[in-house]
Amino acid sequence: MNKIWEVKNPEIALRESLANSLKISPITAQLLINRGITDELQAAHFLYGDMRSAHDPFLLKDIKKARDRIKLAISKSEKILVYGDYDVDGITGAALLYTVLKHLKADVESYVPNRLEEGYGLNKEAVKAARKKKTSLIITVDCGISAHEEVRLAGSLGIDVIITDHHEIKIDSLPPAHAIINPLQKDCAYPFKHLAGVAVAYKLAQTLVEKTHYPIEEHLDLVALGTVSDISRQQGENRILTKCGLKRLNDTKKKGLRALIEVSGLKGKNISCAHIGFALGPRINAMGRVGSPELALELLLTDDANEAKLLAERLNAENRSRQRIESKVLEEALDKIKIEVNFKDTRVIVLAGENWHPGVVGIVANRIIDRFYRPTIIIALDGKKGKGSGRSIDGFHLFDAITSCGEWLLDFGGHKAACGLAIEKKHIEKFREQINDIASRIIDQEHLSPRLSVDQEIKLADLNEKLIEELALLSPFGPKNPRPLFISRNLVLRDAPKRIGKNGFKIWVTDGNATCEAISFKDGSMGMSSAGEKVHLVYTPSLNSWQGISTMQLDLKDIKTVF
Repeated sequence: MNKIWEVKNPEIALRESLANSLKISPITAQLLINRGITDELQAAHFLYGDMRSAHDPFLLKDIKKARDRIKLAISKSEKILVYGDYDVDGITGAALLYTVLKHLKADVESYVPNRLEEGYGLNKEAVKAARKKKTSLIITVDCGISAHEEVRLAGSLGIDVIITDHHEIKIDSLPPAHAIINPLQKDCAYPFKHLAGVAVAYKLAQTLVEKTHYPIEEHLDLVALGTVSDISRQQGENRILTKCGLKRLNDTKKKGLRALIEVSGLKGKNISCAHIGFALGPRINAMGRVGSPELALELLLTDDANEAKLLAERLNAENRSRQRIESKVLEEALDKIKIEVNFKDTRVIVLAGENWHPGVVGIVANRIIDRFYRPTIIIALDGKKGKGSGRSIDGFHLFDAITSCGEWLLDFGGHKAACGLAIEKKHIEKFREQINDIASRIIDQEHLSPRLSVDQEIKLADLNEKLIEELALLSPFGPKNPRPLFISRNLVLRDAPKRIGKNGFKIWVTDGNATCEAISFKDGSMGMSSAGEKVHLVYTPSLNSWQGISTMQLDLKDIKTVF
């Protein structure tokens, strides 16, 4: 699929000023500028910030009120329920808050709903069950901001609810909770608005152990795991929490995390955001998709090494099961595309299938976008109704689009890039027609080509070990702070591409002065042919160490032949 390269314009004067004041290379200075960092103080904070730069938790609206209610519950031996969400963010947040409350001698239980049986968020049956156990305080983690009816029910049963959440607030009114901690509230003065759910829980936990010697920073490993898995932007305070959390994760004392790291094949490695995103997070998420999320929570809470090993192996097995289910649904979805989708007229792919597992439809939607680069909604049918999940592309606000199609939906939610919905089978065709009608007025042919945002053009000779060390200062990488992408033009292929792995290849390129190896593990040969061709490359540089010798390597993102 042809990608449009968008190369940022250099700001030469500002770049030189930052480079001189910070004693860094102009290349690194330009990367900072590209990320909105334009003065020395901002840059120093971005490159070298630590937990001393984090914000005061008491700036969060209602956090003091929540703390006081929790302390009262502890002093009166009230039963407390920590109610998390079934994804990594919710599970890590629930584990963190439960652990701190246990340390404070609270009478506390934890609960994570089953995605298939209970759905997302606080539910009425769980509230009723809590009341039967004489629970008088429920604390939500990563959910609850839209649970108006459930919170009212809790109140009628004599249960106070404290909501900790980070999701968008759909309507002006809020649930009648005792306290709501969400930085996105209109009247919340918290400076950073993009905390993950686990980070909000961490902030509340900080207030509970204030002026004690409890080492709350030890739980930053959970904060990093949840924040990265939730694909939260790596800007501002999130970068600090993730950076410090990764250090904790690499030296974690939690037996469950250590077992998970080992079963994921990461023991002895320097764990990064990429390892969380592709190895640790999916194993926890698998329990929420096709298994029991309570087992993932148990893993994070256990202090028994043998139990941790057994639970980690169970998560690993469930992840393999999830992968098999996902592959089957993807294969069937691709078959349907061949029969049902006319790409000339289709802007949004909407597919529905019987016996598709609702826990994997979001992942399958992502896979479809990787192939066809169109907004995609995959619906798992169960009788006369279906549950769907959608993913979008740049330039198409998916939540706004499905809101305009609300007459055909039983329920829906989401944001710009993703959505979830429930629909009757008989309305799927009308929904498909309407959302494509909306998309036809928004998405033109140019939108249907993926874009690569390239930081700057450099020469191969600019690459060296010192620059790679500087680039590492920009980590952790993620949304709003992607890995640096460079372009080098008019390079010559020294030899033909060589296959590696299942679908990868490597090449050697030269500009006449320097020669580098470029490698890709997933894009075939990108249409290249013979040695001697001239090419433009887009890549991220790294150092490849082998037997004590470090050589430059280009992680190839795209290639274009020069004609």
